[in-house]
Amino acid sequence: MAFGGFDQRGNSPPMSEINTTPLVDVMLVLLVIFIITAPLLTHTVKLDLPTAQSPASPQKPETVTLSIDAAGALYWNDERVEDMPRLSQRFAQAASRQPQPELHLRADRETRYQRIAEVMAGAQKAGIAKIGFVTDPRPARER
Repeated sequence: MAFGGFDQRGNSPPMSEINTTPLVDVMLVLLVIFIITAPLLTHTVKLDLPTAQSPASPQKPETVTLSIDAAGALYWNDERVEDMPRLSQRFAQAASRQPQPELHLRADRETRYQRIAEVMAGAQKAGIAKIGFVTDPRPARER
């Protein structure tokens, strides 16, 4: 390893080697820190947790599919619904059942968002708690 000396005549070539001593010092300090902190990270508290078992739900809730086409027409389980008041009646009937059915909302990509928002607001007003959106998982290019 070549170190520069006190010769100031300018005859000596510049130092071309990297001084690795500070790098080794830093690595040794980090190694000591990790050796000290590693046991602290694995310290656990022994707990004897209680166990509980819940019975499986005997009934799966019914699923209602509400479809909206590009023109805004509504279909309740593939049966056309004429207008929003009749749809509100169906929402009220579904909300009164136990267990309450899940509403799966399917809308054409060209459907106006306003129509979807009206349907969701009507379902919420009637008391439907679970609303899911059904989409096509394939990218648009594959259709």
